[in-house]
Amino acid sequence: MGVDVVGIERFAAVLARGGALRARLFDPDEADLPVRSLAARFAAKEALAKALGAPPGLRWRDARVRRGDHGAPWLELRGGVALRAAELGVGAVHLSLSHDAGIATAFVVAERAPATALPPAAPAPGPPSRPAPPVPGAPPAAPGRPHPDPTHPS
Repeated sequence: MGVDVVGIERFAAVLARGGALRARLFDPDEADLPVRSLAARFAAKEALAKALGAPPGLRWRDARVRRGDHGAPWLELRGGVALRAAELGVGAVHLSLSHDAGIATAFVVAERAPATALPPAAPAPGPPSRPAPPVPGAPPAAPGRPHPDPTHPS
């Protein structure tokens, strides 16, 4: 799980300085969104990095915030971000975004894929096991019922 908050006004000031920051952080089709949306998307990328253990070498543009049919945000993982998620066994990434009172917030949950059932274990190698020898003086087991002595070879 990862969480991040971004001050929208501060983020706007950093973007306003110019330079290549906007192009490093966002794809061209998202770079012209309102600053509050960009701040939330940046927070999502930071929260995702935290959820993945913040390994070095992740590129900002390898994670994109998308919108579903009904407007719900989701993360598209590419490149190094997708590889890191696969290394961790992540099967689903959940995202929640908000921006209010000058703050953009993102929560990311990276959920492991369900474990697959393992095939049944093969019998241990070696000689076949032999039944235990009968216990002297023990009565025989009644038909259809187990012998009272669990070591009896009934």
